[in-house]
Amino acid sequence: MTIAASELTLTLGLLAGGRASRLGGIDKAWLRRDGEAQVLRLARAHAPRVAQVLVSANRDPQRYAANGLRAVGDATPDLGPLGGLDALASACATPWLFTLPVDAVNLDENLLPALIAAQTGQGAYAIDDDGVQPLFALWPVEPLRAALAEALQRRALAVRALQAALGMTALRLDGLRFGNLNTPEDLAAAGFIADPDP
Repeated sequence: MTIAASELTLTLGLLAGGRASRLGGIDKAWLRRDGEAQVLRLARAHAPRVAQVLVSANRDPQRYAANGLRAVGDATPDLGPLGGLDALASACATPWLFTLPVDAVNLDENLLPALIAAQTGQGAYAIDDDGVQPLFALWPVEPLRAALAEALQRRALAVRALQAALGMTALRLDGLRFGNLNTPEDLAAAGFIADPDP
């Protein structure tokens, strides 16, 4: 079955809870390009299509609030991306959750419509030219909550295993690379700079 409701039944969930150890622990959410913080750039780009924006973040919740964003922290530390997904799913007030990692370099306005079109009721995730990108995904919230509860109880922390359990559709996007920001070289190549006011 396809999604019957409009795109406004979606929540955008930005995953910003990582430690960025290869970048000296800087907060990727507040990296800047063209003077704009990354988390604000992603939220602004997708806000017109969604009913709610949440950020999975484990530090500085007041800073997000000051910028009009709601941050939700992991209930249990050190679970990696599944901890962030759990926080987002718990706070989500819509039937569908659209997730993006906060260090996504390249925005594609067609990603969300393509995920919606590709899924058959169980959600979908993207595959770009670099391979499977499990956090660029559209999740059905109620099944996600149930699957997360089971996975976290077993400490099964692989995102792709969770997606397999949910029966999510893999969407191949040829000619596209989302990119990410893991090293100083990545920052320089993509034109990002560290936040001047951390």
